[in-house]
Amino acid sequence: MQTPIIQFGTSRFLQAHALAYFQTGTPLGDAPAVTVVQSTSDPTRRSRLDALSAQGGYPVHVRGLENGQPVDREERVGVVRRGLGYDGDYAELERIFVQEARWIISNTADRGFDPQPADDLPSPDPAQSYPAKLFYLMRARHLAGGGPLVVLPTELVPGNGDKLRARVRDMAVAQGFDPAFLDAHIWANSLVDRIVSEEIRPAGAVAEPYGLWAIEAQPGLVLPVIHPAIQIVPDLEPVQRLKLHILNLGHSTLIDLWLRAGQQETYVREAISGPLRKALLDIMETEVLPGFALCGMGDQARDYLAVTLERLDNPFLDHRLSDIAQNHASKVDHRITAFLAWAGLSPDQAPKLHAISQSAKDIAP
Repeated sequence: MQTPIIQFGTSRFLQAHALAYFQTGTPLGDAPAVTVVQSTSDPTRRSRLDALSAQGGYPVHVRGLENGQPVDREERVGVVRRGLGYDGDYAELERIFVQEARWIISNTADRGFDPQPADDLPSPDPAQSYPAKLFYLMRARHLAGGGPLVVLPTELVPGNGDKLRARVRDMAVAQGFDPAFLDAHIWANSLVDRIVSEEIRPAGAVAEPYGLWAIEAQPGLVLPVIHPAIQIVPDLEPVQRLKLHILNLGHSTLIDLWLRAGQQETYVREAISGPLRKALLDIMETEVLPGFALCGMGDQARDYLAVTLERLDNPFLDHRLSDIAQNHASKVDHRITAFLAWAGLSPDQAPKLHAISQSAKDIAP
């Protein structure tokens, strides 16, 4: 049993994103086969790990709107051939990494790249950060004469491939190992997007129909499948701007409207189907889209806004407004204030967005 794809992380997001796309995509060669690695020592997740590789696969329940039509279907994902725990199965993991791997996938949360005290240890340890774990496995592969890998981090970190490579290089230097061998690998920057609203136990997830895995092109980049949601793009910057300054900005603008209106609704789908919709659309049409047009992205922004509104209208999605409202001031700074600066919009050109930005500054701690 060969598994050329190794995935670090068992999150419901990866279950309904990368693994689901490997299942439904068109293979470029052999059918995808995956080893999933539980990189933490959490014993409560062992049942999930076992269920991911169970015969018959696990369910992904896709619910929402697609091209204006309701979608409510189940997909079975059966590409996972093994589940390993980093702490209990390290010898087998190293063997697979050295002998079988071609692609490395990861989603280790927003802080997964952060250094940990255990990174200073001279050998692999479950308490180490993901870059430290990856260094020891890559070193073993290098010493065994293994070829280059395609490394595909999906963590929501700008320039995630570059940052992961830099952290692994830091580990190599700290351990007295020449980091030059890391340059043979492909370290891909990517951006992922799909709302995965619920888990299904012991494995599986509920997700919206929309999904995106945008990967920045570079020489030597080869993927295991072709899939409509997987896009190879020359530059991630436009994709990041669309997501940050339409979808995410729209969420934070909706929260501002919701807070000022008295917080009557519980879910996004309720707010977007009520009186707040007109106010949100007015801001998007009169301030956000013109800002994108000034930056040469008017048509892209209008198309992306249409898709975003369909996602917000999802009648099945219990997306709590109170969850989006957490850290509201910080989100406004990254989503709205940064948009105004990027597009060069003055208070006269975008009065409502400037008012939201100033209001968030006033309430920030």
